Amino acid sequence: MKVLITGGAGYIGSVMAPTFLEQGHDVTILDRFPAGLDNALAACCAYEGFNPIKGDCRDERTLDEQVSKHDVVIPLAALVGAPICKQDPIGAVSTNLESIQAIIKRASKNQILMYPTTNSGYGVGEKDVYCTEETPLRPISLYGTTKVDAEKAVLDSGIGLTFRLATVFGMAPKMRIDLLVNDFTYRAFRDRAVLIFEGHFRRNYIHIRDVVGAFNHGLENYDKMRGQAYNVGLSSANLTKLQLCAKIQEHVPEFVFVEAPVGEDPDKRDYLVSNEKLEATGWAPQWDLDRGIKELLRGYRMLSTNKYGNV
Repeated sequence: MKVLITGGAGYIGSVMAPTFLEQGHDVTILDRFPAGLDNALAACCAYEGFNPIKGDCRDERTLDEQVSKHDVVIPLAALVGAPICKQDPIGAVSTNLESIQAIIKRASKNQILMYPTTNSGYGVGEKDVYCTEETPLRPISLYGTTKVDAEKAVLDSGIGLTFRLATVFGMAPKMRIDLLVNDFTYRAFRDRAVLIFEGHFRRNYIHIRDVVGAFNHGLENYDKMRGQAYNVGLSSANLTKLQLCAKIQEHVPEFVFVEAPVGEDPDKRDYLVSNEKLEATGWAPQWDLDRGIKELLRGYRMLSTNKYGNV
């Protein structure tokens, strides 16, 4: 199939693009390729079906040229996370929401649209109650709001399906260390210590290769799954921050973590997530936290500086 991925040189795209190429799909990447992303897809150039386009997902002329040429559209381009959206609210709205609306406007009923949203839309969940796809969405940041609004537009279009991603972790050609598992593992590797604020806050997690696997599963089962949202996370990893640190400590025994008696985490997300709906379609993750932490520790031996964030 012919696949268009916007923002495909980023963290998820740098794993997704080579995976789809290996499977025989033609892959077009629309990305600005700024400094730091300009070689994330270098290995993809070996495939004749790889087509990188330097441009902006908000450029309507580029969308006019590209959207209709492809069987599958996957809009990964986004300002990801509450801090960067707070830093650039205009860019957050135009990239996370308006560019999705522009793609939908140009897409036909014969195309496949798969959109990554976030389970941060659940905001603060009820104590010991799992958030399902039927749980009301209550985003508590501009990031969450733009992604939830974009998800609604995709589902209302009648041609899309959405994946509500848990907090992603794992190594990638375009690395991000600022994500929670990646960050805490890096601190364990480098500093052997971390100070935790509000350690009882609970999150769900998912390895980046299982995210790509979910999209591939959606592609293969699109007719059955279209028009619906699916949580994508590890059912074995609904963990508090303190529990996550304890898991990392199993692999780095010298790691010390302490919960601060005062102070707050600006990210107030706290929820349990059920992934049963996606699992019932036949999808299953291949990477648990232990395997992912081991992978990260191998990868961090190669990284000389913590420059791999998005803020």
